[in-house]
Amino acid sequence: MTSGACAPQEASFPLRPDDAQALVHSALMLPHPAVVARQLAGARIVARQGVRVGADVPFVCAIGAFDGVHAGHRALVAAALRDASQLGVSCAAITFDPDPAETLAGPRSGERLLSVEDRVRGLLSLGLDAVIVFPFTRELAATRYDAFVERTLLGQVKAVSVHVGTNFRFGEGGAGDVGRLAGLGQRFGFAVHAHQLVAGDGEAISATRIRGLVHGGDVGEAARLLGRCHYVRGRVRHGRGQGTGFGFPTANVHMDPRDCLPEQGVYACYFVLGGSFWPAAVNVGAPPSFSAPEAAFLEANIVGFQGNIYGEEACVVFVRWLRDSRRFDSLPELERVVLGNIKWVQDNLGGTRLGV
Repeated sequence: MTSGACAPQEASFPLRPDDAQALVHSALMLPHPAVVARQLAGARIVARQGVRVGADVPFVCAIGAFDGVHAGHRALVAAALRDASQLGVSCAAITFDPDPAETLAGPRSGERLLSVEDRVRGLLSLGLDAVIVFPFTRELAATRYDAFVERTLLGQVKAVSVHVGTNFRFGEGGAGDVGRLAGLGQRFGFAVHAHQLVAGDGEAISATRIRGLVHGGDVGEAARLLGRCHYVRGRVRHGRGQGTGFGFPTANVHMDPRDCLPEQGVYACYFVLGGSFWPAAVNVGAPPSFSAPEAAFLEANIVGFQGNIYGEEACVVFVRWLRDSRRFDSLPELERVVLGNIKWVQDNLGGTRLGV
């Protein structure tokens, strides 16, 4: 297990309130712009207010799954935005729901870095004018690569320039590649820009690599590749209630089983609820002192919080790994260790509520 602070550069503890706020803003990719969403035949379009999207409207497009909106995705979007600025046209991301890998290989538990809603908001926070989400069905997967461009992509926008990674594949059986996309660009009048994958420590940054880091508990390295802290979103439910008897009541947060979580462990986190957030010591999985681990489950001791939040939606932002989960020989030992974790969080992440 590797410990480490969760930031593109190593954080300096204790965090000041303004640093904590900046960390949470970065993790959640705030602020979210005012947008208008509409469902059309074959696609969902989410655009900034005042932006028109249509088959006759020129756009620069960045295409990808964009799970995690990681540093590589940000570089691709930044290149598309520069291109759009030079051409004087709008810029959109083209993505898919679900991730094409999920449709082709089947649903994968614990593999999703972001829900499609959070992916869309994250992409728009980078400055894009619109995000177009195509439902990735078996039918779309079986569409020829040229038909995808002519009927699907160009049916939504007038693409004048398209940005993709050099490993981009599309169409039935992945038959479409950058070369074939460039040929279609010549046919339909759009430029094609293929970008080398951004590397971290000599290895390409990818959602797969980041998932592996999160599963292993290395939330610090995952954050460096993401360009922000990893977070998950879930709903607060009633738990076992043992924590209250030890003097540290907990909030039990249940996520979609598809969401990417560390396999187990205790982490220093921020617990985000509505327009506020609190420091929290978070256990991933049911503590082994009580029961077998439970999937997609977090138990958060929220420092400085009181209130009834059952049924509320919350985000948990992973800041630092603290320790492995383990079985304790006695309740006094359990209480001593857990209170020590809470004290570390209180001393280094703060002890009060802050505004998002």
